[in-house]
Amino acid sequence: MTRPDEHHTTGVAGHYAPQLTPVVEAFAESVHDPTAGGAALSIWHEGEEVVRVHTGIADSRTGRPWDDDTRAILFSATKGLAAVAVARLAESRTLDLEAPVASLWPEFAAEGKGRITVMDVLAHRAGLIAPDGATTIEELTDIREFAARLAAQRPMWPNAGAHLYHALTWGPMVSEIVRLGTGRDAADVFARDVAAPLDAAVALRADDRDMRYIAYTTAPPELELMMSRTVPQMGELAQRMLTAGGALPVTLVGDGTGLNDPRLLRSGQLSAAGTGTASGLARIWSSTVRPTRGLRVLSDEAVKQLTIPRSWGPGAFDKPNGGPYHRWGAGVQLASEALTWLSPSSFGHDGAGGQAGFADPEYGIGFGYVTNRMAAAPVIGPIVDALRSVLDGARDIPSSPPPSV
Repeated sequence: MTRPDEHHTTGVAGHYAPQLTPVVEAFAESVHDPTAGGAALSIWHEGEEVVRVHTGIADSRTGRPWDDDTRAILFSATKGLAAVAVARLAESRTLDLEAPVASLWPEFAAEGKGRITVMDVLAHRAGLIAPDGATTIEELTDIREFAARLAAQRPMWPNAGAHLYHALTWGPMVSEIVRLGTGRDAADVFARDVAAPLDAAVALRADDRDMRYIAYTTAPPELELMMSRTVPQMGELAQRMLTAGGALPVTLVGDGTGLNDPRLLRSGQLSAAGTGTASGLARIWSSTVRPTRGLRVLSDEAVKQLTIPRSWGPGAFDKPNGGPYHRWGAGVQLASEALTWLSPSSFGHDGAGGQAGFADPEYGIGFGYVTNRMAAAPVIGPIVDALRSVLDGARDIPSSPPPSV
């Protein structure tokens, strides 16, 4: 077996197996201006890390370079990690995903929501895509109060009869379901049952130590201009959905605001406020399909239940002949025309600006890409295409982890 070692791709630091040079070259090209931001990539194959690289800067205000300990804001990739923790609870029969939410949370039955199940919430079928009015950042970060507000709302469609992405409301509902169903905080469940056993530098609620390593995220002017023009044209409901009732800017980040606000990163908002390294992200996804660091966090049966398609096709307000559309399992994105990833068996979650974490049981892959310079469109396509080409053509993929950097 070839041992991953330090190789030279312009502007990239870290370690990778020589067979994977095309993948790292594609990664380098994903960061158009390393002086404005940075990124990191980790790939695990058959339970071993074969790529761990980074480039650029972690903080455009100070020029702090990206290093191996830098953590990025994960945006909606947070949802996939929370879904893994929930899948573990379901596998241990601690939480029944087919039970009505109201059986755990009686207040949720208000306004005709008594038949909505935990699975419906996970699969974006609850009809609570936005708060019912204006929201402040203080209200958004009070997770239990925000959840109570959603529980009192009328759903936008009856009896989970449609789906639409619950961008910023998904997390508070899942948090409250886990708390009431287990007596434990969801971010703590993830930390103790998933991240800690894998020694993965990922958190769904940042603490003081985490905050020292978090990259400062920026939106380029072209993205700010596009969002400022596009979101108002989408209508008032869409604005409430994408900004949580105005609590966040339309780009999700600003100068110390939005997801750059430490209050949000410390809140345990499972919709978008997770933080982590690319290596930690990929390590967790690897552990869902292969023993990784001696641990398999989900069994094959649990993965099967996690990835049964629950929502697909046009959403509640989508045009019937539009698309391409996403597919959803129990809180994870499945491979689809909208999100092809590595193979039809891939599952995970992406995030605003370019973040992505996924697993692929067919190839035995755990993948993590993070950045702090938001992109207007997903950027990992060429990286994943290069990885697929290498995997399909290689006879000898290295199995030894890279040395520490």
